[in-house]
Amino acid sequence: MGFRMPPKGRASPLVVQRDLVPIRVGERERVPERSIDRRRHDSAAVDLETSLGYLLKQAASALRSSMEAVLRPLGMTVTHYAVLELLAQRPGLSNSELARGAFVSRQSMNVLLQSLERDGVVTRPAGAPVGKALPTRLTPLGRRQLAKATVAVKAVEDRMLAGLDAESQQEARRILTSLVGSLS
Repeated sequence: MGFRMPPKGRASPLVVQRDLVPIRVGERERVPERSIDRRRHDSAAVDLETSLGYLLKQAASALRSSMEAVLRPLGMTVTHYAVLELLAQRPGLSNSELARGAFVSRQSMNVLLQSLERDGVVTRPAGAPVGKALPTRLTPLGRRQLAKATVAVKAVEDRMLAGLDAESQQEARRILTSLVGSLS
């Protein structure tokens, strides 16, 4: 698929080319059957039936959805829970470190931390002791929230792993760790 830009100074709708047949965005796309068949047999195409990356994305999506479902009644999101867990294991992390650990932007993390601080779940000093980073710590309320959330999240993980024996779980961890390492 290729994109053509309109000539300078002239506004025209974006045109997408597929198999050298221009299709205007917003119009109904009609792809000849031969094109569909050729794409299915194209060795460079990703076969969703056998793609490990796609399967990993499905697993991550299912896990996140299940976690959101058990955390919602506790008034939490997965990111909220991740922050509490990170701070319990590594007290004093900065906004940037928490953002990386929870896989969100620094701006999103800052908004969440302000909310958690306002609710009394975390505490941060008014000024940075060194540099610009404000070390964040859990309050007793934050620890109580984390304890409840951990029980709920552990139940989701137990359900996810129920079909695997201990050896298979260990092998899955080893393989996933290797995959992450290969892309890091």
